[in-house]
Amino acid sequence: MANLEITLKRSLIGRPVKQQQVVQSLGLKKTHSTVVRPDNDYTRGAIKHIAHLIDVKEV
Repeated sequence: MANLEITLKRSLIGRPVKQQQVVQSLGLKKTHSTVVRPDNDYTRGAIKHIAHLIDVKEV
């Protein structure tokens, strides 16, 4: 199973609370921060909600 490298590209200022919570649950904190998460259903669902804020690469 592959991993996904997720980078926060856009600011959370003015975003709905739900989107802020999803970003926080993935472990992203500041703009341009990067985390590596397993490629599973939970991660894919979270990515779907905030796809316009992040950049995703398969590692």
